[in-house]
Amino acid sequence: MSEERLREKLRKIEALYAGATTAGEQAAAGAAAERIRRQFATASKIERAEEFKFSIPDPWSRQLFIALCRRYGVKPFRYTRMHRQTVIVRAPASFVRMTLWPEFEELSGALTSHLDEITQKIIREEVHEATQDAEEVSEPRQLR
Repeated sequence: MSEERLREKLRKIEALYAGATTAGEQAAAGAAAERIRRQFATASKIERAEEFKFSIPDPWSRQLFIALCRRYGVKPFRYTRMHRQTVIVRAPASFVRMTLWPEFEELSGALTSHLDEITQKIIREEVHEATQDAEEVSEPRQLR
């Protein structure tokens, strides 16, 4: 997958969670982000914000999640002495469950797949063509 195709896929994922229905709406990624910010603002007026704790050990996924939160006006943080992989947000439950987390999972999946393809290609071309996992063998018999 080329970088441009990846970017287009990410825009389409965002448009999906923004509730874009027409092709024109789906093409306007900036408008999609604004619609999602409005969804967050509307949900914030209707629902009480709750605290959600996420544990995201992969640094790239965590970076993506934090950026996505900030994009939509949600302030990610962690309390003192919490692990670096912990991210806390205060937001309406409906927004987190129906928009923020599902969109993050799809974006993360697309980026992970892209990174995996690039890594496999570079390893195959620069290190060794065999990139499959290590062979599984039976354990040696124990002496008694």
